[in-house]
Amino acid sequence: MIKYLIIIAFFFYSCQNKAQTESPLTMEALEMSVGAENFEDYIPLLQGKRVGFVGNHSSLVDGDHLVDKLVGMDIKVAKIFGPEHGFRGNADAGEKIKDGKDVRTGIPIISLYGKNKKPSPESLSGLDIVVFDIQDVGVRFYTYISTLHYVMESCAENGIPVIVLDRPNPHAHYVDGPVMEEEFVSFVGMHKVPVVYGMTIGEYALMINGEKWLDGNVACELTVISCKNYKRNKLYSLPVKPSPNLPNDLAIQLYPSLCLFEGTSFSAGRGTEFPFQQYGHPRYTGSKTTATPRSMDGAKYPKFENEPCYWNDLSTTQPMTIFQDPQFNIGYLIDAFQNFEASEEEFFLENNFFEKLAGNAELRQQILNEDSETEIRKSWQTDLKAFIVVREKYLLY
Repeated sequence: MIKYLIIIAFFFYSCQNKAQTESPLTMEALEMSVGAENFEDYIPLLQGKRVGFVGNHSSLVDGDHLVDKLVGMDIKVAKIFGPEHGFRGNADAGEKIKDGKDVRTGIPIISLYGKNKKPSPESLSGLDIVVFDIQDVGVRFYTYISTLHYVMESCAENGIPVIVLDRPNPHAHYVDGPVMEEEFVSFVGMHKVPVVYGMTIGEYALMINGEKWLDGNVACELTVISCKNYKRNKLYSLPVKPSPNLPNDLAIQLYPSLCLFEGTSFSAGRGTEFPFQQYGHPRYTGSKTTATPRSMDGAKYPKFENEPCYWNDLSTTQPMTIFQDPQFNIGYLIDAFQNFEASEEEFFLENNFFEKLAGNAELRQQILNEDSETEIRKSWQTDLKAFIVVREKYLLY
C-alpha cells in the first residue's frame, strides 16, 4: 500500500512541476485546437469525394502535413493548389511558382501564384470539394487572403463547395491602419479593409461571401471549421514560420508596420539575420548599427545586397511588448524619412507599390508633408469605424 501511495504522490508532483515550468502560451496552446485538428467536423464531408487541397508548409496537424493525414485516412486528395512561396513554403516573395508534383505523395500541384492566381475551370475539373488550410497572419497585404478570394470565386463559378479550416490570427485582437481605396486594389490588397483587419481567415472568408466581394456578386458554398477554445485577445505563437521572412513571433508582430518599407528605398531586413525586425539603408543616419544584406534562401536578391547598411534594430524587443500595444505603427516610417541622408524623391519608390501597400495615396503625402503621427492616425479613423461595424457581423470568437 505504501508503495502505491509513493507512486501516486510522485505522479502528482511530476504533473505539478511540469505545469510550473510550462509557459502560459504553451499551456493555452494545448487547450486550443485549430480547425484542421477537428477531424470529426469535416472528414465526413470529404469521404467518397475527390478533394482539391489549397495549402502550404503551414498546413500541419501534430507536426504532420494535413495532406499526408488525409491520404492516410483514405481521403482522395486529387489535386494540390500552391500559393505564394509554394506548397512547401521555401520560395522568395514574388518568385514564380511552377506546377509539378508533390515529392511525398505524387499528387499534382497547380500553382496559384504568378499569372494563374485564380484556379481555372480546367484545374478544378473532376473535383467534388476544395479544402483551404493556410496559416494567415491577418495583414491585408499578406497574399493568402487574396488566394482565398480567387479560390472561393472560381469554386462559386464552377459549383464546387469550399471548406476553410480556420487557424488563429496573431493580429486578431485589434483593427488599425488606412482602409484600402478602390483605385489601389491589387493582389496585395483586394478588399476595402484596413491594413490590420482583426479577423481569422475563416471569419474573413465569411466576410468575402457576405459582402458580395466575389466577381459578379456570386456566392461560394462555404463551410468554416472553427478553432476550439480560441480567444482572439491572447498572444498566439505560430508553430511554424508562415513564410521565409517571418521567422518568429517578433517579425510577425512587427510585420504590419515594417512591410510598408517594401515600397520605399529602405530595406525591411530581408537578407539579414533579422528580417522584419529592423529597417535600414546605407544613408540612414538614425543609428550606427550596421549589417550587410546577403543572398540567402527566401531572399535571393535582397535590397542592398553586399552593401553595408545602418539599421534601426528592433530585434531585442519582446513580442508581448508589441502585442500589448497593438497598432499600425507609422512612427518607423517617420523616423526613417526624417533620418534619410538623401532627397525626398529618393525615399519612395516610383512604382506606386507604397500606395498599393498603404491602400491610398494620402499616406505618402502625409509623410512628405511631415504631418505628425497623431494627425496621420486621425485621418483614417472614420473609415476604420465603418469597417468595424461590418466586421462584427462575421466574428466567430
